[in-house]
Amino acid sequence: MKIIGIGKNYVNDKNDIPGLKTGNQLIFIKAESTLVTDNKDITFPEITNELVFEVELVAKIGKTGKNISEAEAASHISEIGIGIDYTAKDVLGPSRANKGPWALAKGFDGASPVNGFKPISHFKNINDINFSLNINGNNIQTGNTSDMIYNFNEIIAYVSKFMTLEPGDLIFTGTPATGAGLNYKGDHLEAFIEDELLLDFKLI
Repeated sequence: MKIIGIGKNYVNDKNDIPGLKTGNQLIFIKAESTLVTDNKDITFPEITNELVFEVELVAKIGKTGKNISEAEAASHISEIGIGIDYTAKDVLGPSRANKGPWALAKGFDGASPVNGFKPISHFKNINDINFSLNINGNNIQTGNTSDMIYNFNEIIAYVSKFMTLEPGDLIFTGTPATGAGLNYKGDHLEAFIEDELLLDFKLI
């Protein structure tokens, strides 16, 4: 099972999308051991003092595919859920300064909590899904998939050019353009799709 992420994939102004759509999507891989399910609380990682949260919709792949066309891409999604893509900013910074990879900064245990998967048939239009994140009872991030630079179909088609997508693979599809920030020990995170609470955990 692969956990695939896409970076810098949302805008605040839809008018910006055409100019940003270069075809070169920012893709990264996270270790399977980053995954946390069933709304389990997460132990604050000892390897960082700068834990950055990003709420994201997560597409679960339902069937094997390689070189998938955009027209067929949605048929490869079985479910959509919600998750947090965590980054250890103080680990990422020095690595990027030396032109190094993101692996350790995004690959630590607990870096990918997910929950609330619903069949794709549950969604009337996957290009118009509202989602949000509350921290300690305060709304911090709000997004809609219409603000994606690359939509679900485009992401799947692009990634499948390079690697075979298999049942159970998870794709984190990007976070709203504003609102991402630092988490602290004791924070309570609640993530919603269309105002339904689906992801609910604490950092302990």
